[in-house]
Amino acid sequence: MPRPKIPRCVSGYPVIASFVPQGVPLAGEVRLSVEELEAIRLSDFEGLDQQTAAGLMEVSRHTFGRILNRARSIVGEALVTGKALSIGGGVFEMRGPGRRRRSRGKGFGRQCRRRGD
Repeated sequence: MPRPKIPRCVSGYPVIASFVPQGVPLAGEVRLSVEELEAIRLSDFEGLDQQTAAGLMEVSRHTFGRILNRARSIVGEALVTGKALSIGGGVFEMRGPGRRRRSRGKGFGRQCRRRGD
């Protein structure tokens, strides 16, 4: 039996739940988890290096690299093959003041800890 995943810290639940290509017949759907979207946000959108981004998600740099690699692969598949990209699910906790959500797609739990606490 595999070891259960430790929840990754994310800044918030995505506002947009899916992207669908226009003007072409739908070729299927791929799913991007919330923590995979967070990895893309931190690395590609915010421009953070992997070590800093891994610290924010409270995972090792190597784990962050694996999450980011998988996320980029999923996004690439959706773009190249014309598949819809849906976002949701995963194993994560919300980070930030007043946020106390932990989810394996749903549910509540403890808040993410801060490094050094």
